[in-house]
Amino acid sequence: MTQGISGALAGRAWFAHLVLIAGMAFAGASPAASLAPERLPAIQAATFEVVAAKPVDDPLTYEKPLPLDLLPFQQRNDKYYSIGTAFSIGDGRYVTAAHVLMAGANSLWGPPALRDNGGEVYAIDKVVKFSMQQDFVVFTLAEQPGSGVLEINTGATAGQTVYSVGNAYGTGVVLRDGLYTSDTPEQQDGRWNWVRFSAAASPGNSGGPLLDQDGKVIGVVMAKSPNENLNYALPIGLLMDAPEGVADIDVRTGYQFDVFDSTLSGTLKERFALPLPLDAFFDTVMQRSGAYFDSQLAALLEQQRERLFPNGEGSTRLLHEIADMGDFPKVIARNSNGAWVLAGNENGTLRLSANGYLSSGAFGRSMLFHLRRPDDIPADALYSDPAVAMDLLLKSGFIKRPVGSDNVMVTSLGKPVLDTAHTDAWGRRWQVWEWPLAYANSRLVVLALPVPNGYVGLVRFGTSVQAYDQLINAKALADFIYVNYDGTLAQWRDYLGHGKLHPAALADIDIDFEYGKRFRYASPRLDVATTPGLQPIEPDSVLTLGFAFFRDGGKVTWDVGELWMSARANDPNYIMVVREQEPAASMGDEDRNDWDRVLGRRHPYNAIARDAEDRTRITAVVDAPAASGPGVLYTAHYVQEGKQSQEAMKAGVDLLLDGIEVHEH
Repeated sequence: MTQGISGALAGRAWFAHLVLIAGMAFAGASPAASLAPERLPAIQAATFEVVAAKPVDDPLTYEKPLPLDLLPFQQRNDKYYSIGTAFSIGDGRYVTAAHVLMAGANSLWGPPALRDNGGEVYAIDKVVKFSMQQDFVVFTLAEQPGSGVLEINTGATAGQTVYSVGNAYGTGVVLRDGLYTSDTPEQQDGRWNWVRFSAAASPGNSGGPLLDQDGKVIGVVMAKSPNENLNYALPIGLLMDAPEGVADIDVRTGYQFDVFDSTLSGTLKERFALPLPLDAFFDTVMQRSGAYFDSQLAALLEQQRERLFPNGEGSTRLLHEIADMGDFPKVIARNSNGAWVLAGNENGTLRLSANGYLSSGAFGRSMLFHLRRPDDIPADALYSDPAVAMDLLLKSGFIKRPVGSDNVMVTSLGKPVLDTAHTDAWGRRWQVWEWPLAYANSRLVVLALPVPNGYVGLVRFGTSVQAYDQLINAKALADFIYVNYDGTLAQWRDYLGHGKLHPAALADIDIDFEYGKRFRYASPRLDVATTPGLQPIEPDSVLTLGFAFFRDGGKVTWDVGELWMSARANDPNYIMVVREQEPAASMGDEDRNDWDRVLGRRHPYNAIARDAEDRTRITAVVDAPAASGPGVLYTAHYVQEGKQSQEAMKAGVDLLLDGIEVHEH
């Protein structure tokens, strides 16, 4: 499996088998060519399906009743999912592949169990031997199913006929014949060899026995070759010789993070004592692997610290750019030239009722979104009930449940199983939600940042065993989200009443207004006051605070870099106040020339009206506090639709300038 999934377990070497052949079986029920028929009942009695119970309750709602009649009869009526194969080796012990058992870790289905040919299901009791690298597990059952046991042959050699045994798509145990073709070194360190064989493979057979022509076990079926009809089994001697009472995890991993392409190589190496009850075993593996992923993510970010935004020369331009005023979130990512840029694609917008809309897009393996709250949904309801926000997100149809040949849109997920908060490195307070998708044994992680007109955020999917890694990566990614705060004054009024949702940057900012009379924005950097004489101040008037990253006293901060106001959404008439910053010494002549024009009040910063796309614009430089060689200046912009006179535009920008007081220099 290729690596490069930011922190996802699917990119880990030990998880690759699960992705390749989770539940691999041998299709068709053709009998083996030369295995004696009298051996088949004993083989069948000693071989089992590994199953997990289907969830009884489904909290999801759908756009229509699920068309379950499209599923095959057996799949539709079976109370269990078939996830692999296991077999008995005597003394009350049973064997399957480690990745088959690990499908039950943090699972939304029932715990893995064994089902015999008669349909009886037996609960797993204790795990007594386990190797994640060699991909096997030995366990006991709470109740013994019978006396069927497979004999062991540790002396098999290449060239002989072999038989793979396993359940075929949940329809019972079948055999397929082939050849033991070769011994192939395992990929990590070549410390042992796989048995390579030529029997055809299909879903359901993982963990089943590979037999010789006498019906004795020579290996445990593990993986299918991705490019040819040659498959892999663990030699049974390695399993039998493995130490008793030990769980061994020794697997090389490659860890990546979404915003840059560097990889941290490491080894997930753990040992702990067995036997353990199945639930305790799962808890131990998940705790230790979770701690490892925590350490890998922290180590990768520390490895990149000198180049990680906002550090390093690659951050310089973004730290000197004025705020990007779009309301769709972007991701700060490092490009192939080493520069940090705004990334992420906005793919489309879905109109909702009552002026609401949902814009969605993607960056890497995350879905990005901006949800504009419909006017008929109270802010209290949106900000306090995750189900309200998720029901709106689901209207885009981004979750569909496959049922046979149909895909049915999910319309509600109910209440999340996780509802907490996360404060990122810039003091922004994200709401963190997680929902189970039991039909897929996966989980949905959402980080949603409250903004005046709704939410911006990111969504990540992962299997249940990946959920923790998805969560820590989503939280780390929050530090690299670029977002503005936008809304009507009515929306701002609602938002300002929810102080616990505000980013730290708003703590020192006062926004006060009275419809039809006045508006005032006051911060330690800048005050802006306007009246209806400049533009309307009404509930539908729009205020956007463009947040940017910039250096302040040697430290990078996230703060308001631009203020924009208009009478209503999409109004061509607006006012704007922009923070302009002296370019760094490493920046080019174009940046320096533009800054010199600001300093010298030269065109276009000379308060002379100019035509601009069916509008007239005038820009002036705001007087700064007394200081020698100011590194920061503010510009005031007044824009009106159509062709306007210099006199009218100068009067407008002067009125705007009269209400601005700069504190920063």
